[in-house]
Amino acid sequence: MVILSFFSNLSPFKRVILALILGISAGLIFGEPMGNLEVMGVVYIRLLQMTVLPYILVSIIGGLGRLDSHMAGRIGMKAIRVILIIWLAVMLTLILLPLAYPNWETSGFFSSSLVTEVPPFNFVDLYIPSNIFSSLSNTIVPAVVLFSLLMGVSLINVKNKEPFITLTNSVADTLMGVASFVAKLAPFGIFAISSAAAGTLDPEELGRLQVFLWVYLIAAALLGLVLLPLILHWATPFSYRRILSVSGEAVITALATGTVLVVLPMIIERCKAMLEEEGMACEETMSTVDVLVPTAYSFPSTGTLLGLGFILFSSWYVGSPLSIDQYPSYITMGALSAFGSMAVAIPFMLDFFGLPADQFQLYLLGSVVTARFATGLAALHGFVVTLLVASAVMRRLKWHRLFQAIGLHLGVTAGVMILAGFALTNLIPYEYSGSRDFESMRLIGTQQAKIKQVTKPEPLSAEQQTRSRLDVILERGSIRVGYFSNSLPYSFRNNKAELVGYDMEIIHELAGDLNLKVEYSHIKKRGLEAKMLADGRIDIAIGGTAITPLTALQVTYTQPYMHHTAGMVVRDKLRDDFSSMANINAMENLTIAVPKSSYYARLVKHYFPNAEQVEVSSAREFFKGKHKGVDAFIYSTEAGSAWSLLYPEYTVVVPKGLKFKVPAAFELPKDQLAYARYINTWLTLKSENGFLEKAYQYWIFGIDPKPKAPRWSVVRNVFGWNI
Repeated sequence: MVILSFFSNLSPFKRVILALILGISAGLIFGEPMGNLEVMGVVYIRLLQMTVLPYILVSIIGGLGRLDSHMAGRIGMKAIRVILIIWLAVMLTLILLPLAYPNWETSGFFSSSLVTEVPPFNFVDLYIPSNIFSSLSNTIVPAVVLFSLLMGVSLINVKNKEPFITLTNSVADTLMGVASFVAKLAPFGIFAISSAAAGTLDPEELGRLQVFLWVYLIAAALLGLVLLPLILHWATPFSYRRILSVSGEAVITALATGTVLVVLPMIIERCKAMLEEEGMACEETMSTVDVLVPTAYSFPSTGTLLGLGFILFSSWYVGSPLSIDQYPSYITMGALSAFGSMAVAIPFMLDFFGLPADQFQLYLLGSVVTARFATGLAALHGFVVTLLVASAVMRRLKWHRLFQAIGLHLGVTAGVMILAGFALTNLIPYEYSGSRDFESMRLIGTQQAKIKQVTKPEPLSAEQQTRSRLDVILERGSIRVGYFSNSLPYSFRNNKAELVGYDMEIIHELAGDLNLKVEYSHIKKRGLEAKMLADGRIDIAIGGTAITPLTALQVTYTQPYMHHTAGMVVRDKLRDDFSSMANINAMENLTIAVPKSSYYARLVKHYFPNAEQVEVSSAREFFKGKHKGVDAFIYSTEAGSAWSLLYPEYTVVVPKGLKFKVPAAFELPKDQLAYARYINTWLTLKSENGFLEKAYQYWIFGIDPKPKAPRWSVVRNVFGWNI
């Protein structure tokens, strides 16, 4: 009873804070079992959401409808001016974030997003509702807002509109009552959401993102505690303390639930209360609140724009920071792309600046944390924009003071970011581990055959060479495998001198299915495998071999088990120069390294007619810099990404307009059709049962299939209790 009495005496804001703290604590103490409370959190969020879109619809229509044309024009022009100024202030804040980034070196595995074209950003689908009921059911808020704005503007000049306006007001009041009742459940819903998130979040997953997260949180604090409340305090009659106090409950609720949509009614109610306190309540300002809160929600908020800071982080992370002359494009394109969700804006911006699309996966990982703060900032943004415009309508907004506050904020931000950069550089231990992690990879299959290295393999006897190679292999009880050195990530030696890789994973699975041993021999150079296959020194050649017409005359290729995607390996600093075919073909004195193959040399000549070609016998020659004056190496993006792990000063790009894939297959002896048919049948079986995909995910994408250990928790790791 004492606890209930204490809880009931707290203000709504303090209840939400307490619930958030208790939820996070419960998640840390009990760990993953708290994830079961996620269902309760989902129920709470849906209860909040169910009234929001109908409320937006009727509040905008009714709010605009009761205005006259002159009043609507005044509100609209002032709102546009205020929103544009805040956008510019936030984007200028973002370009100061790189001051806090340390100078680190990094690289990553191949990602299919490198070669996936980002769909064009569709403003029409987002803002033009062909069917308003479809937009309502699919929660397309911008389309609902546009429809409501058009309805409201049309209603301004309608005669005898009072009954309809009265109806919209009554519906809005009813929906507000439902939302207020649901809001009383906030402590319980927020406890469920925060405990589930804290219980299931793996801190180790966020380790590589800690620089972005720290800088993001610092920037969020500066925007939420300096920029937004400061410009409202300096330019209007509202006090700094009162701004934070009144907006606190909505900000925390939005932060905990992960959506601003559910607190729009709360923002409207609190804004009207603050206007009444300052004696600014009138029909015009009340209409401003009713119209502007849901309308501003459909435009990029401070929280949304802050997410675009990831682009600056990503360009730093891959070793290609945006240059000063790219900042105007960053500010303009960032504000435009932010009209959609970050799931669309981030890939679009990555592609626009030629950054690896797989960086979006890092953004999604970090969004577990950042998305919550973004929604909290968005809620505060709604308060500030609405009250600024309402003050402007009442002629109580001091524009020069607003710009002074922005200037002060930018000065403070620059100083804080410089200090943060010094702290992050010295306090966060960092060591590039990509090469070590790659070189420590081992086979993951359950069927690992006995292996034997054969330095000088002996040819088969004349009688054996006339028989089916498959029969010879089964009779001998071993399969002879020829491999090429430096065939990353298909066949290479790890740091334990074991022969591993994607192809070796497949070979061990084949040997296990047939109960065979593996005898492997090194093929010294390309072209020798045909003779070794023919005389029986090897039975199969591996190494991510690309199919070529001339080689197909000498060996039998299996069906392709993967495809190489053509790309270009360049130094990090040259990434932007090789972002498109147009840029590349416009270069003078361009020199491109190509693998030794007349077939692919002709293809390279087709794509890059003005480039001089330099043949390289192995990828390692290029990466070690043995070919001076070479600008780029056209190579498989899958293999190039693996090499960049060992040489992180290089990166892989797929220029726009370069669409070229090469099938890869194993090489078998010529005219051994029964043997080839069996291997093809086996490859089909392994493709269908998921083995090839599992091995591909591990060796090409770097995704470990082993199940993760349960996340650390106080109950399990400290007390030893399993719950």
